[in-house]
Amino acid sequence: MAAYANIFWWSNDGIRLHARDYSGDAGRLPLICLPGLTRNARDFAALAEAMAGRRRVIAVDFRGRGESGYARDAMSYVPLTYVQDVLALLADQGIARFVAVGTSLGGIVTMLLTGAARERIAGAVLNDIGPDLEATGVARIRGYVGRGSSCPTWLHAARTLAEAQADIYPHWGLAEWLAMAKRLYRVTSAGRIVLDYDLKIAEPFRVPGAESGPDMWQALGGLRDVPVLLVRGERSDLLGAATAARMLEALPGGALVTVPGVGHAPLLTEPEALVGIERLLARVDGA
Repeated sequence: MAAYANIFWWSNDGIRLHARDYSGDAGRLPLICLPGLTRNARDFAALAEAMAGRRRVIAVDFRGRGESGYARDAMSYVPLTYVQDVLALLADQGIARFVAVGTSLGGIVTMLLTGAARERIAGAVLNDIGPDLEATGVARIRGYVGRGSSCPTWLHAARTLAEAQADIYPHWGLAEWLAMAKRLYRVTSAGRIVLDYDLKIAEPFRVPGAESGPDMWQALGGLRDVPVLLVRGERSDLLGAATAARMLEALPGGALVTVPGVGHAPLLTEPEALVGIERLLARVDGA
């Protein structure tokens, strides 16, 4: 596993936030990796390993996840607040330009960042996310987010995930499910294995009208002048093929990679995804 340092910084509302910082060539723009709704910085450990020190990788724990602090106000668990937290990270680290890698929620945050930091984004990877979301996937996410899960052993946690997500990663074996469990769960002081996020992140979903928000097609348009890689799981229930095609039409510098046999969301370590990311970075470096 690639070595990393821990970065801590403060949000505008006083939350101590965390990211993993994998060192790399200071002459190349860093990757800022933003995870999905219930995921954390550990999701990008294998991608950082694939970069092998060639490029700095900063993997963020959004507030309420991993080693970042939990919010006093659960209604701050929304994309526009995460955008402010990322901007605070950029200021803390003195990062002028970067390549964004956003999985699911992290991709929404990436698109919204163009409102305040368009000139700073040199390229982007949008992993299984778009301006329009499929109703089936949204319903599935609503069905599990915020529901506590406690397991006595890692094996139990792996089996719990396998039962719930077999349709997403149908070809996985026990080793892959154990690795996923160790990304998603943590061990409490009492020795129980629990989900590694604040269950209150689900509360904004319960507010009437929560579906309304910024115009995400307009936000996507903020990326039209930079290289963008769209990664879509072939079995995705959140990013439809028609939406991905429309995104490509809106992005002159866009490219699409479809990861076969995977749902929402690819891990970005699949061969197809890695090749696409390397091509994107070559374009960024060339520009």
